Formats: sequence, structure tokens, C-alpha cells
Amino acid sequence: MKQALIALLSLLSFTSIGLENRASAKTNSSNYATVFDDLNLETRGLNRTVFDHALRGMQKMMDAKPVLSIVDMSQPSSKKRLYVIDLVSRKLLFNTYVAHGRNSGVLLAEKFSNTNSSFQSSLGFYQTLGTYQGKHGLSLQLKGLERGINDNAFARAIVMHGANYVCEDIIRNTGRLGRSQGCPAVSNVESKPIIQAIKGGSCLFIYSPDPAYLKKSAFLG
Repeated sequence: MKQALIALLSLLSFTSIGLENRASAKTNSSNYATVFDDLNLETRGLNRTVFDHALRGMQKMMDAKPVLSIVDMSQPSSKKRLYVIDLVSRKLLFNTYVAHGRNSGVLLAEKFSNTNSSFQSSLGFYQTLGTYQGKHGLSLQLKGLERGINDNAFARAIVMHGANYVCEDIIRNTGRLGRSQGCPAVSNVESKPIIQAIKGGSCLFIYSPDPAYLKKSAFLG
């Protein structure tokens, strides 16, 4: 009887902690929602709906670090469409250029794939993992969290890395960035600080107003 009572008290305590954690998450979510206005992200070209989508999806990730990265592929590659936001310190850490896959489009990314060798970008929510030294130098592994949408990212070697085709000189000469094999590539100059800021369990959201994605994503439901 005594053991049963101890077990019950332990369960009640665990439940209470769980409720507190969920309440804390809801409070944080509410607090984070004001970051968009606090940082004047609209003046940086980010749509509030995209930010809200990213925040909602991040809240569904387990123990995500409060650093939110958004790649807004509704914008052309000639725009600074990568946003890295520290939600706790309420700082925009980076707002810069990011490439899309060569078969996703030219100036705009319009086609997306989860298939190996498609050389297309994959939309959706990712968890950042660890780093490694590859042919592009320091690179960041990514885990796609959406089944059938981006869950082949790791097997496809879709990573964040630096690239010499991500720079303003390319934009001046061609009107757009160069393109990757599907990776969200950033400039060589900024790749290391960006990777160091977001590695190890933060949320990366690659967005496009693609009707098929918006309908299928469980993270946005």
C-alpha cells in the first residue's frame, strides 16, 4: 500500500512538472510572438505569416534551442531571405543571402523534392545537428523532420555550407545567386558564424507558399 502511494505521488509530481513545462512552453510561445514586431522584421522583407508558421512549427519540436532560422523562398535569391533569430535575447543574428537547388528554379525556387539526385530544395522543418569538415569546409548536418517532405535530407547529404556562388558579385553579374545541389548554401564569409550560432538542435524552417506543402505539413496543422 505504501509503495502504491509513493508511486501515485511520484506520478502526480511528474504530471505536475509536465504541465508546468507545457505552460512554460505556451508562455514562451506567447512571448516569442512579439519578436516579429520588436525586431521590425517586416522592414527586412519577412512576412508575418511566415514567421508565425516558423514559430508554430518550432513549438512542436522537442527541446529545440530558442534560435530560429527561416529561409523564405517566397523571395528571390537576390534578396537577403535567410533570417537567424535569437528568440531569448530578441536579436536578429543574421539576415543574409542563401541559395536554393539548381533544379528548383532560377531566380525563384518554384519546384521542390525529397528525392535523391533531384538537385532540388526540400521545404519544411529541420533540426540542426553537428558539424563536420567537408569539401566546402565547415558544414552543418540537417535532419528533415517532415515525412515525405524532407525526411531524406540526411541521406541526400543536404547540409548548410559556404559557397563562392553566394555573394553580391554574382548577383550584380547575373541578377541572382548561383545555385546548389539542394543545400541551403550561404556565403563563405558568413558560413562559420552562422553554423556556430545554429548548430546542435535549433529549428531551421525552409518556406515557400507551395500549396502541396502547406496542405501536407503536420507541423503547420
